[in-house]
Amino acid sequence: MKGFVAGAERAQASLLPECLEDWVDESNAVRVIDAFVDALDLADLGFDGVEPEATGRPSYHPSTHLKLYIYGYLNRVQSSRRLEREAGRNVEVMWLLRRLVPDHKTIADFRKDNGKALRKVCARFVELCREMGLLAKASVAIDGSKFKAVNNRDKNFTQAKVERRCKQLEESVARYLAQLDTADLQDPSETITLTKTRLKEKLAKLDEEMKRLAAIEKQMLASPDRQISLTDPDSRSMATSGRGSGVVGYNVQTAVDTENHLIVTHEVTNSGSDRAQLANVAKQAKAVLQTDELEAVADRGYFNGEKILECDQAGITATLPKPMTSGAKSEGRFGKQDFVYLPTEDAYRCPAGEKLKYYYTNEEKGQKLRRYWTNACRTCPLKAQCTKGPQRRITRWEHEEVVEAVQKRLDKNPGAMRQRRQTVEHPFGTLKMRMGATHFLMKTLPKVAGEMALHVLAYNLTRVMNIVGIKPLMAAIAA
Repeated sequence: MKGFVAGAERAQASLLPECLEDWVDESNAVRVIDAFVDALDLADLGFDGVEPEATGRPSYHPSTHLKLYIYGYLNRVQSSRRLEREAGRNVEVMWLLRRLVPDHKTIADFRKDNGKALRKVCARFVELCREMGLLAKASVAIDGSKFKAVNNRDKNFTQAKVERRCKQLEESVARYLAQLDTADLQDPSETITLTKTRLKEKLAKLDEEMKRLAAIEKQMLASPDRQISLTDPDSRSMATSGRGSGVVGYNVQTAVDTENHLIVTHEVTNSGSDRAQLANVAKQAKAVLQTDELEAVADRGYFNGEKILECDQAGITATLPKPMTSGAKSEGRFGKQDFVYLPTEDAYRCPAGEKLKYYYTNEEKGQKLRRYWTNACRTCPLKAQCTKGPQRRITRWEHEEVVEAVQKRLDKNPGAMRQRRQTVEHPFGTLKMRMGATHFLMKTLPKVAGEMALHVLAYNLTRVMNIVGIKPLMAAIAA
């Protein structure tokens, strides 16, 4: 077409470069992948097949598959079949794999069988980042996000889902029986006979479904958390931030460096709550950064007094808001936060100025709780705004000062929550964007953890290449 940039004739003979090296310039990211994998001790990391078998057909070296997977996850190509096609048509992959083209089954088996080793590769790159000085600041933001599993919602069963499904089946049975009774009252005909046959078939199917559901309910009630998933047995039904929404999947925890936004550590869990995760993730981050002290900021979903104490004892300074769940406050009365603790007197001062003194200590769920009250409540003019009972009692955990210190740190640094959001939520968005359909391809927790390690490695690799450049990164790998 005249007036436009003209392409070459398809039938015209052309001479390609004599070697693949001419197609991959010095600033191409595949050179980083090649250098990084070649620098790893794959046997030490736990990869299978590092040493060739004495008999049988020669196998591919693990480095071949590892390079292919890192390239794939960097470029949003996670499927083993798509990776097989890329190996046969993509010039960058041809260069990276030296024109080897493994079949999709071999590619898929490598990811399935080497989950633990893949996690170590991800950790090794984080070590490299620390050695390069990219993790010099001992400060992280912690958060979790729900990732969809292979398991469909209809293949996940909780007690509420089973009860709801049983009710639906019972309603269907009642409806078909009513239709069958109506058909019995009609004059016999071929149409009525066909209708009755169809209704009986539907009732038989419903009976089979109710028996299947009864067997599933028995299995579900026997599980520790009263929940089962049929496709991916480790996946769990979890609530998400959207009202009335949920996902069957995994809760991925990350600790992200507040300076360069690199993922310092991560862990895949099948617990829908973040409350028990703070200390575990923070201590892992502290170990990775090899620092004596660590600052960690998280959202209110992580608030747990015992975990905050565990952080404090491990040299981790946690900053997070306390959930305001006071029943009295919601009903318009004074909450515990309206009472001032006086450490020198070991007493509380109420809004009316009276002091609630300590009376006794008891233990609940492994926690020692101190009890405070005053007998001045009966004649107090503010009693209606304070309590419905004869006395307003205050409970104080024996390590309450640790929790109070967390709130004081947040009061002094109100921008901490904004910094947390800007630091840790962006990597999750990037990871899910890279995943495309935002779901894992693997099943069961250990294999999903290996797949997540590839996603995190690809994210960190991209960040470092953007921060320092490709050639400096290659120089650091070779050092």
